[in-house]
Amino acid sequence: MFRRRLGWVVVIAVACLSACGSGGPATSAGGGGAKEMTVFAATSLTGTFTELGKVFEAAHPGTTVRFNFGSSATLAQQITQGAPADVFAAASPATMKTVTDASLAGAPVTFARNTLQIAVPAGNPARVDALGDLAGPEVKVALCAEQVPCGAAAVKALGAAGVKITPVTLEQDVKATLTKVELGEVDAALVYKTDVIASAGKVEGIAFPEAAQAVNDYPIAALAKAPAGAVAKQFVDVVLSQRGKDVLAKAGFEVP
Repeated sequence: MFRRRLGWVVVIAVACLSACGSGGPATSAGGGGAKEMTVFAATSLTGTFTELGKVFEAAHPGTTVRFNFGSSATLAQQITQGAPADVFAAASPATMKTVTDASLAGAPVTFARNTLQIAVPAGNPARVDALGDLAGPEVKVALCAEQVPCGAAAVKALGAAGVKITPVTLEQDVKATLTKVELGEVDAALVYKTDVIASAGKVEGIAFPEAAQAVNDYPIAALAKAPAGAVAKQFVDVVLSQRGKDVLAKAGFEVP
């Protein structure tokens, strides 16, 4: 009888070891334990998404949110070339379309809108007051490259105003464009309102009426081949939630 009981104890102990294992926690979206999710997001979302990432991690213990911020056009290209990502948040429908046309994402949802402002160094030494002032021969202007959302919006706004300018530099994302103003390398730049706010006084923002004709919609979608599919959808839900809207609105975005 003693030997029989001892045998059952050994069987139970072996079963427990097999079930529990000695390896680390699961990393797949469907398993238990720690998970990792990668979000590709437009540079202009750096502040808000970093904050929402912390909110998400606090609500999902064991989950780590990693971000790849950059030009929406570059991020879309990386995704179509096979870069592993779970969520894509773009600064324009056109850049999101690159991904959806490749059948790499479901139906995107617009979660925010952004408008342009003229950013000038503190004190506005070039005395820029309106979009037309950017055409002055002595005014050095930085723009985003046309293929990225902030550049495409600038082209629309300038076209609506009938203003033609020759920028001294074309940058690959809005943060790089804003940096030119912050460093005093240019007299003005066309960037998003949210980036002016995020500069915390390093630059001044000047609103102009033609910006209303160049508003950028921001779509978000969980990617079709997301390694952390279930968690990716939950992150999208947080962005679309009231908490997400509050964070975005505080940063200067318009929310639907």
